[in-house]
Amino acid sequence: MYKRRTPFFVSADTLEETATTPCILERGKGMAVWDLSVTVEDLGPEAPPITVSVTSDLHIGGVILKLVEKSQMKKDWSDHALWWEQKQQWLLRTAWTLEKCGIHADARLTFMPQHKPLRLGLPNGLTLRLRACFSGSVFRTVLGICKMLNIRRPEELSLLRPVEEKKKKKDKDSSEEVYDLTDVPLSSVSQPCLYNGMPAHFADSPKTEKVYKMLSVSQPAPAPEVIAKLYRPASVVDKAHIHSRLDSSRSLMQQGVQENDRLWLRFKYYCFHDLEPKYDAVRLTQLYEQARWAILLEDIDCTEEEMMLFGALQYHINKLSLSEPQKMNSSPAMDDLDSALQCLEVKLDGGETSPQDMLAGLTAPELNDYLKLFRPKRLTLKGYKQYWFKFKDDSISYYKSKEESLGEPIQQINLKGCEVAPDVNVAGQKFCVKLLIPAPEGMNEVYLRCDNEEQYARWMAACRLASKGTSLADSSFQSEVQSIRSFLAMQQTNPNTNNSQADDNINTHSLVSPRYSKKYKAKQLAPKILDAYQNVAQISLTDALLRFLQIWQSLPDFGLSFVVVRFKGSRKDEVLGIAPNRLIRIDLGVGDVVKTWRYNNMRQWNVNWDIRQVAIEFDGNVNIAFCCVTADCKIVHEFIGGYIFMSTRNREQSETLNEELFHKLTGGHEAL
Repeated sequence: MYKRRTPFFVSADTLEETATTPCILERGKGMAVWDLSVTVEDLGPEAPPITVSVTSDLHIGGVILKLVEKSQMKKDWSDHALWWEQKQQWLLRTAWTLEKCGIHADARLTFMPQHKPLRLGLPNGLTLRLRACFSGSVFRTVLGICKMLNIRRPEELSLLRPVEEKKKKKDKDSSEEVYDLTDVPLSSVSQPCLYNGMPAHFADSPKTEKVYKMLSVSQPAPAPEVIAKLYRPASVVDKAHIHSRLDSSRSLMQQGVQENDRLWLRFKYYCFHDLEPKYDAVRLTQLYEQARWAILLEDIDCTEEEMMLFGALQYHINKLSLSEPQKMNSSPAMDDLDSALQCLEVKLDGGETSPQDMLAGLTAPELNDYLKLFRPKRLTLKGYKQYWFKFKDDSISYYKSKEESLGEPIQQINLKGCEVAPDVNVAGQKFCVKLLIPAPEGMNEVYLRCDNEEQYARWMAACRLASKGTSLADSSFQSEVQSIRSFLAMQQTNPNTNNSQADDNINTHSLVSPRYSKKYKAKQLAPKILDAYQNVAQISLTDALLRFLQIWQSLPDFGLSFVVVRFKGSRKDEVLGIAPNRLIRIDLGVGDVVKTWRYNNMRQWNVNWDIRQVAIEFDGNVNIAFCCVTADCKIVHEFIGGYIFMSTRNREQSETLNEELFHKLTGGHEAL
């Protein structure tokens, strides 16, 4: 018995094609065998590609097996994968066949490691060289980096390109000190094992131990000339251009990042969940450093009093960081015991509540007082006028006098969705609350002037809560009042204090932004900073770091990321500010806030990926649409989805990260 041989015909076109692509038909099986050339990175840049004979039904794993056998190199290949250059994608599904992947003989494939060295710039100016994942999404890459550096809540951070570095001379990059951590393994466990308060992989050698201490301790103040040479945004448009963040749903390779490239690790989402100094030494320090540089480089505006307070806190933190040994040791058992005792104490305190107190708690509290009102208008010289104000739920009503408060108010202002900003000068006894009230034609500006600090603390706290849709009955009201009181107390000056005991070598120009370095000489700055220092000199290092972050978070422009956009129906470019709880429309010419939309009023948002337009629907049939000018619309989509994801986190499930939900909210059409 024998098989009948079928005549085999080849056309002229096929002959021409096979001249460049070797191809043999197996007549018995009816399957083409063809050559596939693959570059193996480990063989060196000069080595020729390895050619393997494959069929279209061969799976990716089979190709890798053939490559390993032909390379004749004995090593661990478990971290290697195939990179398809033309398609800019990794072939990670090893069970898929070449035909299913769409790979033909002309495909340019490279067999390379998935983890490669990367130079990573941290907020404190430290540059690390470590191994990062180039094949997974940037979100997964950040998870791995944060796990290695012992930074909790990695979803709050992202990687970005240092755009301004291109303007610098190459010799400055070469002199930069880089700390090599490529030998430190990327841990696969969710919670790294601690040894002497630091991850075990940092305790292996004195060199890595030194690096970890630099990560978790604030660095000395930079020289004034260093600050002066760094890039500072001159306008809102400049701020919109410097945010060159990587797409969190795509890999580093897909975004053109190569081995040993330099990237920055920065906090992207300004919602710092579950910040616990016991466990967050690195996270707290890096967060402080990012806030400090945002202030020194004038990325966020603040008043002169606030700048002097920031300078005083920096001076205090620098002194304590050099003198205090870092207490990183903590016992998990004792921490659990403290937590249990605290819960028990709360329960016992709750059991002592009287029926009268419980009944009073069911009644919505109110604020009633005489305040002064001012509505700035063009071509008017009228000043503040006194009225009787009543604050209830999330609205303010005002009357001519207290006696008329039983009748109809002159006006009732709903504060939900408004902008609240302080206008305070403690030395000049000026305590004002600035309100930007949403209106159909834009934002109405209103100022409330208080008589003293105590009155200001209560009304400012009430306005802040009301802008978020929270009433005075909320448990956070008293803590907000106390926070404002402590902030005002730190700005008070004491003429009886003697500043001569302070360090005479205080480097004042390294503690304030260049604007104030130009405005004042060192001899003028020192007394101002030291006056503010007297109010913080007794607090601990941890409290000083937390206080610095607290004041930073209270600034009007805190957490804003800017994108230049063009709204539908408009002929001019405008700026969209993206904050943790709202979107802000800003006039590009004068920088004034035109409109504010809060996320809690958002019903849905959509992205038309064909025309790159973002459309958002809010309550009350409010619809907006815009196209991005200085960034891809994916960046805006990712910010909105990311902030909504951050709002879903709670303490009960604090240790579990819902990665699938994050990608659904931020990934765009690729995630679907």
